[in-house]
Amino acid sequence: MSLLARVALMVLLATVAVPQAVARDEPTPTPVQALVVFNSDEGLARLARAAAKIDFPALANQFEAQSNIAFCGPTTAAIVLNTVRSGSRDLPRDRSRLHPEDLQYTPSGFDVTVPRFTQDNVISKGTKTRAQVLGEPVTVDGRQVRDDGYQLRQLDELLRAHDLVTRLVVVDDKKSEEEVRADFVENLKRVGDYVVVNYRRKDVGQQGGGHISPLGAYDAESDSYRR
Repeated sequence: MSLLARVALMVLLATVAVPQAVARDEPTPTPVQALVVFNSDEGLARLARAAAKIDFPALANQFEAQSNIAFCGPTTAAIVLNTVRSGSRDLPRDRSRLHPEDLQYTPSGFDVTVPRFTQDNVISKGTKTRAQVLGEPVTVDGRQVRDDGYQLRQLDELLRAHDLVTRLVVVDDKKSEEEVRADFVENLKRVGDYVVVNYRRKDVGQQGGGHISPLGAYDAESDSYRR
């Protein structure tokens, strides 16, 4: 494959769908499906029988756990960027994790880092600083407020800053659950683009506030997603 063809292929692959699951206020709490651990027998069985899982192998190959509770957005961005740009010759190198003493026996001019996006270096291209992600107050309408982590539109801005093409979808009362499910399944059956969700944890039986994660698969029998 020529260099020109590889570049064209990368442009076609750089498409990320970014929906947000916004919880609806309801008078009676809706029962949530119990979460299933991925590496359990049931979790593996669901993945095996899922028909919509074409994105899973590529995403799983680039998976990394977030280093702190505020970094679900940058970690998701790093996973998706490494998936989309895997094999590219211009991947960044993150030297921030090396200590000076780590390099005392390294030959002069030799770079020990691995070229890839990390949850630390992806932040630099966005408008939100690392300090702000970790809770540094910002001024909004004359008031000092904390804005930890990433909100949906801030993540969209970060992905676009890395030259990804995004489709931002905010789920509200005008969009039915069936439409959302169909949108997810269609994407998870299609090569070359990826779904990132921003949701409220307690609506799926988790502890904590909002969370951001890529989706890798959908199992119709249990109506559940692999993330």
